[in-house]
Amino acid sequence: MKESGRKQSAASPCAACKLLRRRCAQDCVFAPYFPADEPQKFASVHKVFGASNVNKMLQELPEHQRGDAVSSMVYEANARVRDPVYGCVGAISSLQQQIDHLQTQLAIAQAEVVHMRMRQFSSMSSGGGTAGNSPENVSPSSRHTQTQPIMSLFTMDILHQKSK
Repeated sequence: MKESGRKQSAASPCAACKLLRRRCAQDCVFAPYFPADEPQKFASVHKVFGASNVNKMLQELPEHQRGDAVSSMVYEANARVRDPVYGCVGAISSLQQQIDHLQTQLAIAQAEVVHMRMRQFSSMSSGGGTAGNSPENVSPSSRHTQTQPIMSLFTMDILHQKSK
């Protein structure tokens, strides 16, 4: 039995036993994972899953997997307290939307870099003449009309160099 979460069984019961107002036994399944100095950790897990269910889950798992299980339960419980409907799925969905948006911005920036290199190459090969403002010489990011301006990596790099 791990004793890292316990100070002394008689002096300080674990957070679970303290919240449940019971005596903390020497072999308490909660004690290694819910120390007395972190009462909110067990409170949120208890609120979402219930002490009996948490006890059953922990006892069904081998000891080496219990720490990870408790970490997962604490994460899910905290997510459920913040967002009772979606829980951690809401956070995952939000992060996925951010990834999609950033991938779009990256693709636009990469297309702009390719377009600028092509313009530079064509201006070098044509004897240094100006390219003009024909549709094929307009950068891909300026073709997109959106309500929010998109700052490409190229533009940010130019601004960064100017600030030095």
